[in-house]
Amino acid sequence: MIPQRRTRARAFLLPVALLALVGGLAHPAATAGPATLPLVAAPASPPAAAGPASSPLAVGPTGPPLFTGSIPQQARPTYSEYGEKIEAARAVVLERMDRFPGLSVSVGVDGQIVWAEGFGWADLEQRVPVRATSGFRVGSVAKPMTAALLGLLYEEGKIDLDATVQTYVADFPTKEYPITIRQLAGHLAGIRHYRGNEFLSSVHYETVSDGLAIFADDPLVFEPGTRYSYSSYGWNLLSAVIEGATGEGFLEQMQSRVFEPLGMLDTTPDQNEMIVADRVRPYARGDDGKYRNAPYADNSYKWAGGGFLSTAGDLVRFGLAHMEPGFLEAETLDEWFTSQRTADGEETGYGIGWSVSGQAGSRRVGHGGGSVGGTTVLRLYRDQGLVIAMVTNLSSGSGFPVEEIAEIFLR
Repeated sequence: MIPQRRTRARAFLLPVALLALVGGLAHPAATAGPATLPLVAAPASPPAAAGPASSPLAVGPTGPPLFTGSIPQQARPTYSEYGEKIEAARAVVLERMDRFPGLSVSVGVDGQIVWAEGFGWADLEQRVPVRATSGFRVGSVAKPMTAALLGLLYEEGKIDLDATVQTYVADFPTKEYPITIRQLAGHLAGIRHYRGNEFLSSVHYETVSDGLAIFADDPLVFEPGTRYSYSSYGWNLLSAVIEGATGEGFLEQMQSRVFEPLGMLDTTPDQNEMIVADRVRPYARGDDGKYRNAPYADNSYKWAGGGFLSTAGDLVRFGLAHMEPGFLEAETLDEWFTSQRTADGEETGYGIGWSVSGQAGSRRVGHGGGSVGGTTVLRLYRDQGLVIAMVTNLSSGSGFPVEEIAEIFLR
């Protein structure tokens, strides 16, 4: 059984007792909701009045959302020296909120999270605001997460990137050409991507191996190494490789070796049957431009390819752990962040689980994620010490102001 997402400490009993004494429980406005855990120690402040926060500094958890028109914001504590930049970035986000039902953003600078805030609605029908702890489907950002575990096993000598798939998954059907682990991790293996409505799969698969049946018997779409072609199924196969190399479950290893060590306490598999605190509702936009509930989807067929829930803050924690050697060794980071090449020498712009771009002095790595009812961007500005994550509960979301926010924090 995979541990459920850990529940954060709630300041509950004392506020309830105090409210009962003053008769606050009889007044709807008094039900401020559970307190959130601050990112940095700071004295609490009372909720702000309607409209944007009057100060760029959120000095403590506010409890209820701050309303700007009809868009709720859930303020989070921040570092005072970034107050003006946060206020400017907040204004940029608010200008874009007509594009999203809900949105969460987090920024890390020089190893610390300096801003994490939720905007809009986690649940449109129940009018539940997005909090900084709200969990979103992060889609293919699961790939760099999986690459982190792959990197640990690579460093331990348990996985050889140039070994064939059958070295670790003996029962995977042999193809016309051999496929290496490196090719799988770089979308060079010739494994196909989604077909038809597979992206909307509602079938539950009990194991990683069960999910391979979707594509295992299909022919390769090209000779491995000759072309770059994005494939989430290739990463599903990588999770089976990890299980074969270690003899342990993929999800259990992600929890114990990646999420827990990095403090990603709000990151968990997107298991529909589990109760997950602060999980947002997924939405899609109809042909008329209005929001609709997203179709039901079961992501058990693709944990490594796109099956996790996370928060913007956890994604930034994950990114910060890859800015310097520590969690992974320097040599591993260099290899993971170096573009692979096709057989004719053409760079693909993709390393081991990461999209890569830029030159020395402006190197960037990151990943996007598209889910049924979720869109995500994670970007690392390696030479500037900046990490930005943005997540929304909308299929095919667009218009994330990542570059605008980066410009603000890099001034």
